[in-house]
Amino acid sequence: MGLFELFENRKEENIQADAAAAPEQAPDAPVQEAAGPEEKTGFFARLKKGLSKTRDSLSGGIDNLLNGYAQIDDDLYDELEEIMITGDMGVHATQKVLEDLRREVREQHIRDPKQCRELLIRSIRDEMQLPEDAYAFENVPSIVTLIGVNGVGKTTSVGKLAGIYKARGKKVLIAAADTFRAAANEQLAEWAKRAGVDMISGAQGADPGSVIFDAVSAAKARGVDILLCDTAGRLHNKKNLMEELAKTSRIIDREYPEAHRENLIVLDAATGQNALQQAREFTEAAGLTGIILTKMDGTAKGGIAVAIQSELSVPVKFIGVGEQIEDLQRFDPDAFVEALFHG
Repeated sequence: MGLFELFENRKEENIQADAAAAPEQAPDAPVQEAAGPEEKTGFFARLKKGLSKTRDSLSGGIDNLLNGYAQIDDDLYDELEEIMITGDMGVHATQKVLEDLRREVREQHIRDPKQCRELLIRSIRDEMQLPEDAYAFENVPSIVTLIGVNGVGKTTSVGKLAGIYKARGKKVLIAAADTFRAAANEQLAEWAKRAGVDMISGAQGADPGSVIFDAVSAAKARGVDILLCDTAGRLHNKKNLMEELAKTSRIIDREYPEAHRENLIVLDAATGQNALQQAREFTEAAGLTGIILTKMDGTAKGGIAVAIQSELSVPVKFIGVGEQIEDLQRFDPDAFVEALFHG
């Protein structure tokens, strides 16, 4: 059995059990890292620090390999394959990048393994590029639904986006449709207060669909630019989570069909291949349009961003490196690859 087969047969953790007990962090929670002033010089510096573990294993492994080979042969490609897969780049992305590399080597008659490095980086950068309309929803009346399992930073991402868009002069409304998680409403209410935006909520255990209905009605009546919807990551009864998400989606389609729809899955960068499995399952149920990759700290498995975007054709649109509003920003593929390989 080859490496790809072993990889595909590896058992994934159950996505519901994986984060069932994990609470969302409060909006005033401290950044979970000790950093001196020189390390807080900006978002890019913190991103580089967050990718240090991946950079050591992926970029460092590739560099050591290429420097240790005298020629380009099948053994070199096999070892590159192993490094990229163990670096959480995934099977699909690894195959695509290595196919590109083989083609470039043939067409350019490359003989020196060291010349493969920049070709690999360029191919990975190409895999991470965003469509031109990736942020079109920011300029038209939109309903942005955030989905994902508990503990990935979904509620805090709603709050951060509310703050970001309010600061840009947008009229923002929050729908607190995660009615199953204890204290979810209180946490989101604190974020709404901090951002200076209104929030529509219901009692704990209430039907999420009713909250979405009320929020959509309010968004239309108030001329809201962006309605941000928090959703449940786990249900406390036998109802299927994916069915619940599909139900809320139908309500939005029925009540506000002219609104631009954006379905963003929030994924914890530290969970690696489990994040890819989550993305697969939610894609089938929710029609994902983008990814928010959170917790890009020292434990992050940054290669997973490449894996998800390559396999599912769902772009990473936002990336988070901490707990403050400014720690969530638009995803810049060039800056990401730069931090991954030239940190």
